[in-house]
Amino acid sequence: MGIFEIDLCQEALIGSFTKEIKPLLTVNSGDTLRFQTLDAGWGTGISNREREKPFKRRANIDSGHALIGPIYINHAKPGMTLEIQLNDMIPGPYGYTSAGQYPNWQNEKLKLTEYNEITLDWKLDKITMSGSCEWNGRTFSVALRPFMGVIGMPPEEKGIFSTWPPRLCGGNLDCKDLIKGSSLFLPIPIEGGYLAIGDGHALQGDGEVSGQAIECPMELIDVTLYLREDIQLTTPRANTPSGWITFGFHEDLNDASVQAIDGMLTLMNELYGLTRVEAMAFGSAVIDLKITQIVNGVKGVQACLPHGALR
Repeated sequence: MGIFEIDLCQEALIGSFTKEIKPLLTVNSGDTLRFQTLDAGWGTGISNREREKPFKRRANIDSGHALIGPIYINHAKPGMTLEIQLNDMIPGPYGYTSAGQYPNWQNEKLKLTEYNEITLDWKLDKITMSGSCEWNGRTFSVALRPFMGVIGMPPEEKGIFSTWPPRLCGGNLDCKDLIKGSSLFLPIPIEGGYLAIGDGHALQGDGEVSGQAIECPMELIDVTLYLREDIQLTTPRANTPSGWITFGFHEDLNDASVQAIDGMLTLMNELYGLTRVEAMAFGSAVIDLKITQIVNGVKGVQACLPHGALR
C-alpha cells in the first residue's frame, strides 16, 4: 500500500471526465493519494481578489471544474465498487460565493438579475476552521466544514463528459456530508475507473441555492482508494460520521427521491436483513430525505440513516 504525492501542475489537471486520455497515475487498491486543488474556476492565490489562473485550459477537455486526474486503478472492473476514503481535507486561505450571475428558472422566480450580482470574499482560517466575510460595513463569520464537490468517474460510453451534473458513477455530487472521516462508494463503470476529484468547498448548505458554496482551493486532500468486490452497487452511497447516505439524481425531484429511497431500502436489507416493505416501514421513522443540490440541471436527493437511529 503506497502513498502518492501529486504535484499541482498542468499535467495533473483535467476539466472533464474521460477515459480518452492517458491517466495521470496508476495505483492499486489500498493506495493513498495526497494533493492540492485549485478552486473550481481554476484559480489559486491568497485571496479571491488576488487569485491567479496559472494553468491553461484545453478547448475540448477542460471546460469544467478543475479536477485532479484521471487516476487509473489496477484491476478495477465494472461490477466492482470503488470506496474513496476521505482521510483529510484542508481548505486554502480564501473562498468566494456569488449570487445573481446564473440566469435560470430559480433566479427568474426569485427576481434575481445581473443588476444585483454580488460576490462575497471569504477569509478562511484552517487552524480555527472558521471563515469571515466583510459586507456593507459588517463582518459575518461561519464555522467551516470542508468537502469536495466533484468526485467521480466517466460513464461507460466513449467520449468527454461534463463535470457539471451528478451521475450514478459520481461527479458533481455537491454533498456537504462528505467530510473528513467519510467513505464514498461508487459503482465502477469502466475498466481502471479513471477517477478524478476537485471542486473544493469550505462550507455549503443543503441545496447550494445560489449555485455556489464557499468555493475554495484545497491545501491538502488525502484519500485512500479500495476496490470492493463484496459490494455491488448501481447508485452511489456513503458512510459519513453522522450516518449512511444513499443518493438519487434526476431532473425531477420526485424521481430523485424515489431513487434515493430505493438505494436506502437495499442498504437496510444488507444492514438488518429486512425485506423492502419492512425497511420502508422502519425507514419511515428513521430515514431523513434531504435535497443535496438543485442547481446542476440534474437535481440531487439524499436518503440519510443516522448511526444508531435503528438499533
